[in-house]
Amino acid sequence: MSNSTLQVALAQISPVWLDKAATLGKIKTSILEAAHAGCELIVFGEGLLPGYPWWLSITHASAWDDRIQKEIHAHYARQAVQIEKGDLKEVQELARKHQLAIYLGIIERPTDRGGHSLYCTLVYINPQGEIRSIHRKLQPTYDERLTWAPGDGHGLQVHALKAFTVGGLNCWENWMPLARTALYGQGENLHIAVWPGAVRNTENITRMIAQESRSYVISVSSLMRRSDFPANTPHLDVILENCPEVLADGGSCIAGPDGKWILEPVAHSEGLLIQTLDFNRVLEERQNFDSVGHYSRPDVLQLKVNRERQSSVSLNE
Repeated sequence: MSNSTLQVALAQISPVWLDKAATLGKIKTSILEAAHAGCELIVFGEGLLPGYPWWLSITHASAWDDRIQKEIHAHYARQAVQIEKGDLKEVQELARKHQLAIYLGIIERPTDRGGHSLYCTLVYINPQGEIRSIHRKLQPTYDERLTWAPGDGHGLQVHALKAFTVGGLNCWENWMPLARTALYGQGENLHIAVWPGAVRNTENITRMIAQESRSYVISVSSLMRRSDFPANTPHLDVILENCPEVLADGGSCIAGPDGKWILEPVAHSEGLLIQTLDFNRVLEERQNFDSVGHYSRPDVLQLKVNRERQSSVSLNE
């Protein structure tokens, strides 16, 4: 395959909810399937490892000092990813072995923020198996704020991948014009948008971002059904009391740089969705519009981005 084309896999799968080890097993299986299909990039949904906090919207999650909510949250924290302790090493090794780039949505419990708070994080692993960016969601949405902390700008980074320049955002961050612009301004032409899973989230914004940026846009969503809650989930009876049969129906899709569908949103289907992208289409569509190039006015409008990793403590040793 030439340097100007890229074969991509959208991994629309469900987690083994709040089971880090078992979900990692499914992720590794998907990576191997993508590698065997000749893919060069695979993308997983938001917070897939170990899962999205679905209980928040179907239980009394805002109850103050509630024992049930505390115990579910503690279970969530125990299953969260600690990159510093090597939780992603096996994924990195598969990326290196198969020369496959990976965008993976995780729930992170980072030691550089004390090791107890949780962040919705999008990790980029390059084909050499190196973690090149760890982007913590800037602003958790609505009930997510009950369990996720707000991130920072450190992960607003892009990466060279063959002829392409890739960058990514989590869920409703994709609605933040300045967050998108921060990536556009670094040369992004393949935008990754990860979601917990819903056609209603991806069917409009995917094409809108493509039209605005004149880039390819890949939206990847997960699946989650009532039957995907493991039997050993704390307070499962409370979670299932008002739980619908389907919490996430997928909706993974790809729009081209002209805003037209390459792959329309796919619902209720688990597995890999594979397409080949041609970089030349980016150059064609930038001819008449480039929001950070010939169609920008930096003498009038500029964006400043703080990419410092934030921490409550600075230790001088």
